[in-house]
Amino acid sequence: MRHTHHDVTRRAFLATGGLGALAAAAPGRALAAQPTAVEQANITVVNEFCAAFVAPIDWDHITSYLSADCKYRATQTTPVAEGHQAIRDLLKGFVESATSVEFEIVDTWARGPVVVNDRFDKFTLPDRSLDIPVVGVFHLIDGAIAEWTDFVFDFTP
Repeated sequence: MRHTHHDVTRRAFLATGGLGALAAAAPGRALAAQPTAVEQANITVVNEFCAAFVAPIDWDHITSYLSADCKYRATQTTPVAEGHQAIRDLLKGFVESATSVEFEIVDTWARGPVVVNDRFDKFTLPDRSLDIPVVGVFHLIDGAIAEWTDFVFDFTP
């Protein structure tokens, strides 16, 4: 049987598959593009915002990272809170009784105006401690967080 340059041999197929598997096994960061200056600035805003969550909460400092009409969804199943006061009111329900609060960031990356972070939201309450696994998705406009949604995974209080 005569092979043309369009035929794929078993050896070529396996070699290509092996290279693909090798690339898939390589650390993701090695293949990821470096963030642009704007993306890095957005990452910095989100990371500073998350770092600002310490007890007692300084609400003016927290909301300084948010646009005036920011929209926040606390979990994928809760209604959206819009504006500084509504967001404060919603967040106070989560953190007001906490003696300790920390948003521990595991990983953060950006694509254009969207920043995603994988984190654990840690709360020490009078009767227990909570470590909540969260993926936060932030949309920034002109250096301010305009939309923020937290996706909570595998959490049982």
